[in-house]
Amino acid sequence: MDPKLRAAFNADFTPEKYAALVRCVNETKKWPADFRISETPIFLTREFTDEVTRAANEIIAATRTPEFAQHAASAVPKQLEVPNESGHPNFHVVDFAICAEGDRLVPRLIELQAFPSLFGFQLLLLGCIREEYPVIPRHWTSSFGGIKDDAYLDLLRRTIIAESDPENVILLDIEPEKQKTRVDFAATEKLLCIRSVCVTKIRKRERQLFYERDGREVRIERIYNRVIFDELVRRPDLNLPFRFQDDLDVTWVGHPNWYFRISKHSLPFLKTQRASPAFFADEFPAFAKATAGTPADDKISNYVLKPLYSFAGHGVDMDPTREKIDALENPHEWILQKKVDYAAFVPTVGGQKSKAEIRMMFVWPENDHDPTLVNNLVRMSQSKMMGVDFNIDKTWVGASIALHEG
Repeated sequence: MDPKLRAAFNADFTPEKYAALVRCVNETKKWPADFRISETPIFLTREFTDEVTRAANEIIAATRTPEFAQHAASAVPKQLEVPNESGHPNFHVVDFAICAEGDRLVPRLIELQAFPSLFGFQLLLLGCIREEYPVIPRHWTSSFGGIKDDAYLDLLRRTIIAESDPENVILLDIEPEKQKTRVDFAATEKLLCIRSVCVTKIRKRERQLFYERDGREVRIERIYNRVIFDELVRRPDLNLPFRFQDDLDVTWVGHPNWYFRISKHSLPFLKTQRASPAFFADEFPAFAKATAGTPADDKISNYVLKPLYSFAGHGVDMDPTREKIDALENPHEWILQKKVDYAAFVPTVGGQKSKAEIRMMFVWPENDHDPTLVNNLVRMSQSKMMGVDFNIDKTWVGASIALHEG
């Protein structure tokens, strides 16, 4: 990380400036951020920026091969498969832990998703950081490839709205006003003029869907889909007026099937330099060796157990055992991924050092040949796991962004 800007930032930091940052985030939109904002961004060197960019592009390239398509063919549970799948996902996000390798910091793949992230909020956060922390030079940016704010918004618009009128495009979720990411929904509404709509507020007539906007019934042409299927399955109380599995006259952005095709299900396939070893739980090599009567080369305790179809860390077991694996009802719906050792590399004003992971965020408009890396998201921690629930009462942790010289 860049030591010069880190030293300047820490020397200039005050609690009052952080309070102003939080106010900027929470007062700019109709909904506040329901997650902790970190006191600081992280500052990347050109070397690390190039390395994490290259690693993310290698991961994306690996998901565009015929071999990967064959691997992903079985990823979607049959009962959840949605018709009219798009030719490619509209979004890619690739999560890397920042780890130490000798005296260097390196990215190590932990997860990936073909699902939208906080594409609106990150632009809001960048603006607030620039406003409240003037010690950061203006040419330091969170975007990649020289993309400026206007070009970023144009890519989002071409991906989400395309040729439709914004009023015919909705952001769809379950009770969006209650979601932790609702600040992103509010930012997206301001940037793109599309409304957030609950799945229960849709009306269906034949193959068409409608919603109410300012007292009028408006037809839905495109759905910016933020519904997470494992949450939908856990909510049998919802009285849905349509089924995702219906043959609907709408365009999904992104299509729900890609949520499964590019996900934790992909990790056992990926063998790039920065990908950690991963296996379906029923294919873990140690099990095969034990069956053959030979000792295992690797221990289960060196791995983390993750359910394929969960989100935001739900169901992750940091201390798996053979007994736990044997007790799984369907071990092929779980993966074992080798643990990574996050580096504590962000010096704080209080003296402790924080860890971080970085999410590289791609958008892919329908008619573009390739996805475009546009922005990033950072999560910071001082505990064993990254989630906010694991960092209660800590500071210099939470949601942030990585900046580098533009």
